[in-house]
Amino acid sequence: MNLLNFSDSNTASQIINKINIIAKKIETAHIMEVCGTHTMEIGRLGIRSILPSNIDLISGPGCPVCVTSASYIDSAIELSENKNHIIVTFGDMIRVPGTNNSLDNARAKGADIRVVVSPLNAISIAKENPDKEIIFLAVGFETTAPATARAIQLAKNDKIKNLSFFVSHKLVPPALLALINDPMLKISAFLLPGHVSAIIGESPYIKVVKSGYPCVITGFEPIDILSGIMLTCEMIANKKFALINGYSRIVKPNGNQIALKTVYDVFDICDSVWRGIGIIPQSGLKIKKQYEELDAAKRFSVLEKLDQKMPEKCLCGEVLKGRIKPNKCPSFSKSCTPQHPLGPCMVSSEGSCAAYFKYGC
Repeated sequence: MNLLNFSDSNTASQIINKINIIAKKIETAHIMEVCGTHTMEIGRLGIRSILPSNIDLISGPGCPVCVTSASYIDSAIELSENKNHIIVTFGDMIRVPGTNNSLDNARAKGADIRVVVSPLNAISIAKENPDKEIIFLAVGFETTAPATARAIQLAKNDKIKNLSFFVSHKLVPPALLALINDPMLKISAFLLPGHVSAIIGESPYIKVVKSGYPCVITGFEPIDILSGIMLTCEMIANKKFALINGYSRIVKPNGNQIALKTVYDVFDICDSVWRGIGIIPQSGLKIKKQYEELDAAKRFSVLEKLDQKMPEKCLCGEVLKGRIKPNKCPSFSKSCTPQHPLGPCMVSSEGSCAAYFKYGC
């Protein structure tokens, strides 16, 4: 690894030296980086290759597109088949396979599926197409939920009748609690996501810490990630279970209260289906009754169901749970590539399989 690739090579070298010293006090540390963006940056920077052999980084279920259920995608495709519907979605959703198809294939067959960068764009599309039903595919973690909630508020205030939101937003802390209860998974500590934490703050992770897991919230610069690894290793070595906010320049203890108020004005917490994992209690969001006229699930009677299995020969479920590394899947880089993905982890820009394929990790 060429340390000149880091924004501050001297500081990076010092942190790596500290990690090597601390690692001698540890038998093995299995640190899960929860966030898909962290996984991509760790791969891009070659961080795994410069860590001591007993420091093991595990990718977690931090790719929101990857954990969106196949049944949700199947329902979105079914909605797109109606010529009176316009489906509005983020770009990452387009190529993710459902059970047997993708939105990309549906669009190639003539479905009107439009890629946008914000749910607010769906409002403009609805106003420009008053004779069409506009359906926004609202997916993502706590990071994107405030924008969806605000779009729903505005649509209701503007009395827009031809717009609805098909919601599959998910909450990260309940997923971490589900992971630590997995007897097949060894986790020593968590590197917590910066973007999600900027919204929710510190307190939602307390249950994870109290369960005996050191946690560090960290950012995305090389120094951020290395510092996060160093801090988790220190806590593991000292058998200390605490939450350290290593991204305090962005993440405040109480998070973004304005964003949270908007979210919980519009949404209630509910159980949610996580692809490859199953139903995680109280890990999702659903539209409140006062906004139900904007709920696509109710307007079109579509239901997100529990996926029975991942695509044949696809081990994305095991990857998302952190049980295996992407390159341990027998289909990885053979029958499953970014051009011809079997599962969601190879498609998304935050997918761990895509990261391993691109950077070798």
